[in-house]
This record gives sequence, structure tokens and C-alpha cells, in this order.
Amino acid sequence: MKNRREFIKKAAILSALPATATLANTAKSKELFIHHVYFYLKQDSPENRAKLTEGLLKLSKVPTIRQFHIGEPASTTRSVIVRDYAISWMCFFDNLEEEEVYQAHPIHLKFIEDYAYLWSKVNVYDSVGPRR
Repeated sequence: MKNRREFIKKAAILSALPATATLANTAKSKELFIHHVYFYLKQDSPENRAKLTEGLLKLSKVPTIRQFHIGEPASTTRSVIVRDYAISWMCFFDNLEEEEVYQAHPIHLKFIEDYAYLWSKVNVYDSVGPRR
């Protein structure tokens, strides 16, 4: 009988952990920080886009990044659409402090060291707002 009670007690504790962790994460951060970078390559080619994408996938391992997206210009044609970049890199952080950790992280610094030769310029758009 004691083994069964211990099993039920442990199972109840373990089943509550994911919900507790989710509630803690939600309570911890009420804002969302987005870092969006547009890369302009010195020589825009499929090979250089692939190299930069390879580097961005390595960069995605920075632990403060909550989610990321690597993209190329869409085929949309409205007059307000900017399509002159080669690759975009968008990542989401819980807050400004987490993004600052990313900026100084060794993986980020190594990414710049190893891949900066590919681009002629970057445009960066950072935004912060309430999590919805």
C-alpha cells in the first residue's frame, strides 16, 4: 500500500511540473523583444546565401533566443515592400536584457568573426512590446 501511495504522490508532482514551468515563464516575461536583421551580401549568390544561412543556424544556438526565423525576400510586389536584401534573420527574446546577453555571447561574436566577410551592410530593426 505504501508503494502505491508513493507512486501516486510522485506522479502528481511530476504531472504538475510542465504546467508550473509554463506559468512561471508566462509570469516572468510580459514583454517580447524582436531583433530583425536584414543582410546585404557583397556578392549575392546561392553559395553565399547558403554560407550565411549556415552561420545563422549556428547562431540560433544562443540560449536566450526563444524563437528564430531565417528568410529571403518574398515575391510580393506592393509598392511598400522592400526586397533589396538577401537574407533576413529574426529572433525573439523575452526582454531587452536577454537580447543584450545574445549580443555579447561568444556564439554571436564568433558568427560575426566568421561570416562578416559575406555582407556589405546590415539593417537592424529592434522592437519591444507586450506579449500577446
